[in-house]
Amino acid sequence: MSSTRSTNRSTAVSSALTAESSEAIRHLADAASRADAVVLGAGSGLSAAAGLSYSGPRFARLFPDFIEEFGLSDMYSSGFYPFPTPEHRWAYWSRHIMANRYDNPILPLYQDLRAILNGLVDTDYFVITTNVDHAFARNGFDESLLFATQGDYGLWQCSVPCHAGTWSNESAVHKMVAHQQDLRIPSSSLPTCPRCGEPAAMNLRVDSTFVEDDRWHTAAERYHRFLSEHESDRVLYLEIGVGWNTPSLIKFPFWQRTYANSSATFATLNQEPEVPQQIEQRSIAVPGDIAASIEAWKALAQS
Repeated sequence: MSSTRSTNRSTAVSSALTAESSEAIRHLADAASRADAVVLGAGSGLSAAAGLSYSGPRFARLFPDFIEEFGLSDMYSSGFYPFPTPEHRWAYWSRHIMANRYDNPILPLYQDLRAILNGLVDTDYFVITTNVDHAFARNGFDESLLFATQGDYGLWQCSVPCHAGTWSNESAVHKMVAHQQDLRIPSSSLPTCPRCGEPAAMNLRVDSTFVEDDRWHTAAERYHRFLSEHESDRVLYLEIGVGWNTPSLIKFPFWQRTYANSSATFATLNQEPEVPQQIEQRSIAVPGDIAASIEAWKALAQS
């Protein structure tokens, strides 16, 4: 039975990949095996490939009432929607947080990626991500090797902010989801700052009020130390699902570091990957389905 499932799964993966992608994955696996270090930069495309899509059927299934009432089109733009009251806004946001941070914590694609990286002998790695869903940590990645530069759905901060601290929202979010009615949470559930009493806010980098707490600074320091320690080594700068919302955080630095280090390789897994001409000879572009590409890479690593 398990052999049949494995065969069917392998066939499905193969059919999802073009010959170009399959060849690129072989080059990627080889480059990773020879690298002294891997710097993984992950964007929203990775989480979408893992099942956390912000649009389409998943959005329609999770928010049918909000879609009908407010005409919302996807989870990303809905985060900026001018809801009529704070009670409406937190009813939406609590459900959003629950869906993307606390529900379905196990994501096989992230676990496949962890297995690949942990299987690289004598190769260090570090992860920088613009994703705020905590998916790496939730799926077994060592948090001392992670830098979530844009925040965390699981944290709140003061909206002012009156101090540079954050706090967990898990218990409060569960209560908001459980007790919301008519697209509102009870007014008594509106979150406030424990120090000054002003409204709480998501710890997400949307404007200049974003709080970089002690954990954020510690992670940033570890990340930059890792980059410095391996600056001249055989480094694989690997971006997965990185788009153009914030290219200055992962995409451009990876390109620049690859250009500056003749021993480095740049690799990108994306639906339509882009590679600058200046580093084209030391780059690997894997187009198409990200999930299928990672699964194929894992199969190569285990063979």
